Amino acid sequence: MFVVCGEALYDLFGAGSGAFADVNFDGRMGGSPFNVALGMARLGSRVALFTGVSTDMLGENLFATLRDEGVDTRFLLRTGRRTTLSVVAVDASGGPSYTFYGVGSSDCSIEVEDLPVFGPEVTGLHFGSYSIAVEPVATAMAALAKREKHRFISLDPNVRPTVEPDMEIWRTRIDAMRRLAGVVKVSDEDLAALYPGGDPADRLAQWASDGPALTILTRGGGEVLALRGQDAIRVSPPSVSIVDTVGAGDAFQASLLASICEHTNPRQWLESAAPGALRLIIERAAGAAAMVCQRRGADLPRAHDFHASITSQ
Repeated sequence: MFVVCGEALYDLFGAGSGAFADVNFDGRMGGSPFNVALGMARLGSRVALFTGVSTDMLGENLFATLRDEGVDTRFLLRTGRRTTLSVVAVDASGGPSYTFYGVGSSDCSIEVEDLPVFGPEVTGLHFGSYSIAVEPVATAMAALAKREKHRFISLDPNVRPTVEPDMEIWRTRIDAMRRLAGVVKVSDEDLAALYPGGDPADRLAQWASDGPALTILTRGGGEVLALRGQDAIRVSPPSVSIVDTVGAGDAFQASLLASICEHTNPRQWLESAAPGALRLIIERAAGAAAMVCQRRGADLPRAHDFHASITSQ
């Protein structure tokens, strides 16, 4: 079983214009870790989510969806604190921007003493997004990653400046966690926020030499670059008509982890697999991200979507 650690929330997509216009909201379940856990379950992985989930109406919806989609709920912390809300604005190219309302919410309020104890059935953990930067949950997640470093660790920083604008906090947290990780996936947008003006490929090379077995850079619709030792793997994502890009990175991550976790020892497999095998799982992950871009919100693909995509080509 793989445990995804982080947040679960509601994205509110607003529609309305004009100085005195009402705004109508389309509420969609989300949060990067929630999406990754859901995406892995849809692809047939044994996966659990560790986060705080409210007992309010939105939290009940989140809990029921996880349960019904096959995500193990044993590590969820049910609390009376409210559900985090994220107001999403989508620009003309489909790119989202977020405004978060999460202070004191269920997923942001996890403390070190709330950390679960895992049995031998847990093979690895995934971390990322604002739960690694916002207190008190960030300290709890850092302690969990350090405690569980003997297991396979995955990291996707998924930097959210509107939640925590201090990039030094993000850099410090990410630097500590990525040194524990077996696989790190980062976007060019994340690196631009963390290291303005730098070359993302140079930064990726630095990270690749600092612990992970596999380090991956995604660039929206551009070429994906993966580094493992002396191996450099480049994959061009499919070209698709974009509705929005919400959840595309999460779909990439979910597919990547679903593929990696098919192996008994994920890190050993990443270190020893032929470059062609790594290329296949990265191509599949890029395909998953492309599917999500053709849908509204973070509607991550199921296993049969891949079959349908192959047979339609």
